[in-house]
Amino acid sequence: MDGSVGGTGGAGGSAGAGRPGGDKPEKRPNEQLNSWFLRSGWSKGELARQVNRRARQLGAHHISTDTSRVRRWLDGEQPREPIPKILSELFSERFGCVVGVEDVGLRPAHQSPSVSGVDLPWAAPQTVELISEFSRSDLMLARRGFLGTSLALSAGPALIEPLQRWLVPTPSVPGEPAAEAVSRRARLSKPELDLLESTTRMFRAWDAQCGGGLRRKAVVGQLHEVTDLLQEPQPDETSKRLFKVAAELAELAGWMSYDIGLHPTAQKYFVLALHAAKEAGDRPLGSYILSSMSRQMIHLGRPEDALELIHLGQYGSRETATSRTQAMLYAMEGRAYASMGQPAKCKRAVGMAEDCFSDCTARDADPDWISFFSEAELNAENAHSFRDLAYVAGRSPTYASLARPKMERAVTLFEEDGEHQRSYALNLIGLATVDLMEREPEESTAHLGKALRIAKQVRSERVNNRLRKTAGTARRDFGGVTEVRDLTEQLSLQLPESEAAHAV
Repeated sequence: MDGSVGGTGGAGGSAGAGRPGGDKPEKRPNEQLNSWFLRSGWSKGELARQVNRRARQLGAHHISTDTSRVRRWLDGEQPREPIPKILSELFSERFGCVVGVEDVGLRPAHQSPSVSGVDLPWAAPQTVELISEFSRSDLMLARRGFLGTSLALSAGPALIEPLQRWLVPTPSVPGEPAAEAVSRRARLSKPELDLLESTTRMFRAWDAQCGGGLRRKAVVGQLHEVTDLLQEPQPDETSKRLFKVAAELAELAGWMSYDIGLHPTAQKYFVLALHAAKEAGDRPLGSYILSSMSRQMIHLGRPEDALELIHLGQYGSRETATSRTQAMLYAMEGRAYASMGQPAKCKRAVGMAEDCFSDCTARDADPDWISFFSEAELNAENAHSFRDLAYVAGRSPTYASLARPKMERAVTLFEEDGEHQRSYALNLIGLATVDLMEREPEESTAHLGKALRIAKQVRSERVNNRLRKTAGTARRDFGGVTEVRDLTEQLSLQLPESEAAHAV
């Protein structure tokens, strides 16, 4: 049997069929499963064989599915685990996108929301389950070379309103008896937890140095392992630390996905990270995750959404964020206002970012995830704010002149740093855009040439795409300049456009 015998009690089950004196209940076919099945091109027998094969790989040797059982699923029978997960995996592999259990109609929506949405339940068990399911699907698709770009990107009220519940206190859940909690041996030792946290820091350093494309799968794999630990009984303190690790890893997986152009996947990880941060009780970390989502929205041309996200992060962490974190949030607020063409508010946010940063001291005990926000990063963000204002104002020389010294300072500091190669490349490109605004094409191509050398060493579609766009602008405005022609030729030879470039 396939494990679903005796568990048909839902719509379309056979309980009550053939009852004397009663009408046979009307079956309700599983339209979603039927749709995926028909598009797959498989026969019922082939699907049954694949389910049995996958079940044996999972150690579920009691599963023995046949064509009649497949027909009953299509007619509306709800199979027990692990059949739903197996069907999710098989269809995901077949179509090269994440096909969740709910997408094939095999779990009520109120129990586990669709993997494609952001309106998720704010409860620890569901958060762990959703992170586990999504990371598992991502790993499965990544191993087979699929990009998993079929998810829908949320924006506007559909994005902002569900996230506002980040600030709503979670109802307390009755815990286990104190004596039992004290006597229960912790599943993880302190050195093991310390190692998990140090591994997360290592992944973050790799991302800064090498870009999002090189280690993303390793981060997703580590995240999936952490959810396995969270599904085991853990003392409260251990659970909170694990949720914090999960939040940092999910944010990093989102950031790396964003860096290589997988925007819906990135957004999903960011949302799951925010849920994990809430379970960890870490509001500053939640504000950092919201700032990453804000940066993505600016990149996608939705500065109003970006501003809403930043304000949500600022409000939620107003009493707990360190000066460095507050400076980062103000800098991102400035970026949003710049993209919206609001110079007065942008300048105020830039000034607040600089004031907060000047208040930073070693005594602040900043968490590792905000250590990236250095003097170089502060100058970079504020320079891009003024650069963006210049764009909005029709290449205003005034704002371009405000951007230049900050961008030059950022480039110098990142070059000296040597560890944040992607940021160095992005700011070289940013400086090149200022050069073009000020009609200095030769200087622009010199900076783009340096960025090109770095781009070949890091795996970041953001860097590649911005290089191509800026070089395209140079070619359009200064196509007769020898240096511009030479750079364009180098770029086409050394950095050919990939399919992912169209997604960024």
